[in-house]
Amino acid sequence: MNSHVASPSTRKIRFNNKNVQDFVPEVRRRVQAYFEETGRGQKANAAMVAKTIVLLGGTATVYGLILTGHFTPAQMFWMAVLLGMGMAGIGFSVAHDALHGAYSSNPFVNRMLGYTFDILGANGYMWKITHNVIHHTYTNITGVDEDLTVSPILRLSPDAPRRWYHRFQSWYCFLAYSFATLNWLFVKDFQQFTKRTIGPYTDKKHPPAEWATLVVGKLVALGLVLLPYFVLDIAVWQYVVGVLAAHLTAGMILGVIFQLAHVVEGPEFLMPDEDGRMEHAWIIHEMHTTADFAADNHVLSWYIGGLNYQIEHHLFPQICSVHYPRLSSIVRATAEEYGVPYHYKPTLRAAIASHQRMLRKLGQAA
Repeated sequence: MNSHVASPSTRKIRFNNKNVQDFVPEVRRRVQAYFEETGRGQKANAAMVAKTIVLLGGTATVYGLILTGHFTPAQMFWMAVLLGMGMAGIGFSVAHDALHGAYSSNPFVNRMLGYTFDILGANGYMWKITHNVIHHTYTNITGVDEDLTVSPILRLSPDAPRRWYHRFQSWYCFLAYSFATLNWLFVKDFQQFTKRTIGPYTDKKHPPAEWATLVVGKLVALGLVLLPYFVLDIAVWQYVVGVLAAHLTAGMILGVIFQLAHVVEGPEFLMPDEDGRMEHAWIIHEMHTTADFAADNHVLSWYIGGLNYQIEHHLFPQICSVHYPRLSSIVRATAEEYGVPYHYKPTLRAAIASHQRMLRKLGQAA
């Protein structure tokens, strides 16, 4: 397959649905059979609702305690870090499922919970376009998958332009990831709304209601960022440190976790041929380009909303993440049986180390 085809986003990419393989209908059948045999629903269960309450309530409580000002500067700093952890947890475990329509079978519930993403500073509507549609459909296809272009200072695929400073990206990547939520709040969404081309879309127009939601969401998010400065009797530098502590923590966690699914050793960067045709059917493409990690780390799985089970998420994005641990054994066994790739890193540390090695490789001159 040609791995250096110009401007894949300018034409329609077609997956090879003739190359379905027996794995595709079989894995779907087995997953469906699991829910039928256990009697479980595919959406959120009581445990997921409880986690939602803990994350939303806990994060709001920390924010409220910060506003009281009844703590030492050092305590306020660590509470800001905890606030950032809560922000990332809400993004992973509440907003992400809701925006995929995976949290509830009721669209209104998903929409309301999806607005938590806007409150955190990122526009849910644009996320559904760039992540749900583009990234999930064109995973690891350079020039189309928006997740491969998070920043010009990071080279995340072998088909992306290389600059001299990319040789150092395995060292500065974590600092770059840390600015993810601040970038969302002040820059990224506005850029995406005003772009004429987004992934495979050309001359993309957005409904007036979504423009209004963008503005209102940003004002609410910015208001929450500014409120401590007007409520607390603190110096400007203390306020800035607190804001950075919260947002850099959230950005670091969000940035790292999402990269561990695709930019690690194992997953491939597949490109279409000159006619826009991909080698595999879509599900097989996802198996080639996605990785799981740290399945035995139950605390991590709880906190990041099962996003260490990215293979299961990509195959079944409208199934709630609370079910991914059970589905992973089904998908993995089926993949092994039919000779389909199943990329996996055993621990979080191993996944991060693999990501750094991949960044070093991508940063080297050809």
